[in-house]
Amino acid sequence: MDKLSFLGVIIGFAALLGGNFLEGGSWQSLVNGPAALVVVGGTLGAAILQTPMENLQRAWDILRWVIHPPVYHYEAGINKIVQWADAARREGLLGLEDIAEREPDEFSQKGLLLLIDGADAEDIRRVMENDVIQKEQWDLQAAQFYESMGGYAPTVGIIGAVMGLIHVMQNLADPAQLGPGIAIAFVATIYGVALANLLLLPVANKLKICVGQESRFKELIIDGIIGIAEGENPKIIQIKLNGYLTD
Repeated sequence: MDKLSFLGVIIGFAALLGGNFLEGGSWQSLVNGPAALVVVGGTLGAAILQTPMENLQRAWDILRWVIHPPVYHYEAGINKIVQWADAARREGLLGLEDIAEREPDEFSQKGLLLLIDGADAEDIRRVMENDVIQKEQWDLQAAQFYESMGGYAPTVGIIGAVMGLIHVMQNLADPAQLGPGIAIAFVATIYGVALANLLLLPVANKLKICVGQESRFKELIIDGIIGIAEGENPKIIQIKLNGYLTD
């Protein structure tokens, strides 16, 4: 669980509420059901309109990464690849068959099967990098769903504020209602801007980081398998892959 995600949300909205309190406002002044309906509903509707069904489903699937981001164990991955290289050197590429059958990661298994089938290094790299690119684009398009919501929310908030002002203008005969009415109207703007900048855009950027981390780990797998295909010494492969380790 990524506790920083919770901390970021708490700090952001606490700063908003705290600033409102220090200026003499109350939290009740920021609560407005119709404004929330306009902003949330309008933003969600606009984002759904532009998003294909498969991307919308993927966007929902990867939302959990904000709280439970995928964890990639680079050192364990390098050690596993070195073991593959040792097996290939001792028994030949056909000695990787049992390893490929037991490999739980489909991407790694695909690379091993390409090795066993005798594909050359360039073909292996081309096939596996194509898989990485396609998966990365699919996930980035899913993350873009939240980014687009972050773009629409402030504008929808302005629409909500204008709608509120229209009702205020209809009550010009009662000056006592003008001040509170205008204040409530602008709550929609606050909702739109806050939702975009304190939640939706950070979520989109967090998902993009997770997508990049997945691609980077897969690049490690590719480099390791290419090293095996080219017959490199397992120690050389390990030294080369250690470049992926970060302190």
